[in-house]
Amino acid sequence: MHAHSRRAVLGAGIAVASGSLLGACSPSGGGNGMDSSGLDGQAGPAAANPSEYISPHGPEVRDREDRRGPGPVRRLQLTATTTTLDLGARQVKSWAYEDQVPGQAIRITAGETLALTLVNQLPQPTTLHWHGIRLRNDMDGVPGITQPPIATGAAFDYRFTAINPGTYWVHPHAGVQLDRGLYAPMIVEDPREPLKYDKEWIVVLDDWLDGVGGNTPDKVLARLNGGRPMAHGTDARPMASGTAAQPLARGTEARPLAQGTETAASGMPPMSRPGGMPSPSPSAPSGLLTGATSELLGGEAGHVAYRYYLINGRTPDSPQVFRAKRGDRIRIRIINAGGDTAFRVALGGHRMTVTHTDGYPVRHTTTDALLLGMGERYDVLVTAKSGVFPFAALAEGKRRSTLAVLHTSGKGARKFKRPKELDGELVRADQLKAAESVRLESRPPDRTLRLRLTGSMRKFDWAINDRPYEPSQRYPVREGERVRLTFINGTEMWHPVHVHGHTYELPDGGPRKDTTILLPHRKVSVDFDADNPGLWMVHCHNVYHSESGMMTVLGYQK
Repeated sequence: MHAHSRRAVLGAGIAVASGSLLGACSPSGGGNGMDSSGLDGQAGPAAANPSEYISPHGPEVRDREDRRGPGPVRRLQLTATTTTLDLGARQVKSWAYEDQVPGQAIRITAGETLALTLVNQLPQPTTLHWHGIRLRNDMDGVPGITQPPIATGAAFDYRFTAINPGTYWVHPHAGVQLDRGLYAPMIVEDPREPLKYDKEWIVVLDDWLDGVGGNTPDKVLARLNGGRPMAHGTDARPMASGTAAQPLARGTEARPLAQGTETAASGMPPMSRPGGMPSPSPSAPSGLLTGATSELLGGEAGHVAYRYYLINGRTPDSPQVFRAKRGDRIRIRIINAGGDTAFRVALGGHRMTVTHTDGYPVRHTTTDALLLGMGERYDVLVTAKSGVFPFAALAEGKRRSTLAVLHTSGKGARKFKRPKELDGELVRADQLKAAESVRLESRPPDRTLRLRLTGSMRKFDWAINDRPYEPSQRYPVREGERVRLTFINGTEMWHPVHVHGHTYELPDGGPRKDTTILLPHRKVSVDFDADNPGLWMVHCHNVYHSESGMMTVLGYQK
């Protein structure tokens, strides 16, 4: 069975990497329209009077879903269970969906209604979050906000219409369960797909420690934050004030199961580190990491020492091999499902054409390499050459790497040199431009919310506007507003910032995204249209940061 763990789903799009450098790390003025920086001029959430906010189960949410229009129903069942997983280098006991990691890809067509039953055979309550999907609020999978946790031996029916095509993924939003094997790709296919390609390759990146040397994500979090309770906890806690008394929409209740229900080595040379810095420990017994730094990430790269780094659930000594023909045009959907690791990726011998990020199209841009923060996705096109090539993923700043293999001809190579493309041109998210079809209409914001990321690695006291997460927090917005979120990083650490239920646009016609890398002492302002009523999480997608308090809630006012 599986325990309450959720990887902070705050993937990054290094959009904020080139944002303005802050002299003093405090919220500053600016922005048009209403300024909702906090109470009485202080940086903090508004008082949560439940009667003032739209409930995830309210009529406004049902009305918005009705306006999306129900499509043909795709019915699926997913079981979360304890299992033994073969990672290639070794077998480990962990938790996974249907006994495999990653879980099998969930595929639907835009406009279809997904009806998926999650069966919980874990030893802890769990939920299922649909990362990046703009869906109805009561299906978002956040315990204590949008649904009660799904108890051990129970099931929950998720049902929503997916209208936006793209590359997404699913994972729990309960504790640090994300840092086990509980994740799977989700592909929403475009019925009018404009891209032309011969093959598709889904590449899921992950960092792994569960079941190795007695470590679990829960033990590592306890060491990092001094044993404080997790933001979501591992027990089935009541829902936040203002939601407990609301009836669940039909078909969404958690219910008991019917009786009888079944349920290395890199292969590449060590990665060089700038400035002669000492290499971090690759597999510290405590699970804690020191000395991992990256210029791309602005300093400290992460806190957790992972024993393995995986592509599609495999270590590099037993990699996945993707077969194609010379000249094939391949669409690669890349997903970072890691808990504490940014990955720099490249395909040896090839340049990549970026077509999408976080599910949304961009003006096509060619690059050698990409950097993905946790929760972030990129789609690229490559034209396959003749031979055997490594798809390399460097654990940025951690001096470890992993790979998969593209094979078009010849004998399969057992060892690969470090692809020169890893050190070549790297396109950041803030260098991309949204495709014209998904650009937001230009207009000034009606409301500006300033969210300052606070805390330190020494105390591991992560928060937003100096307030650790409480389910009753609300930053108010109203339906129909253009909302500007100004994220200000007042810490020495990078954070991948993720917003649920919406996609925002980066400045100056930048790409549409839901997850953005924010470097230390930088800020970025992103805009979105408030068109999806309910209560929505905003958090760092480093699961150890979010579960230590770096989360809050956007609340639609009535």
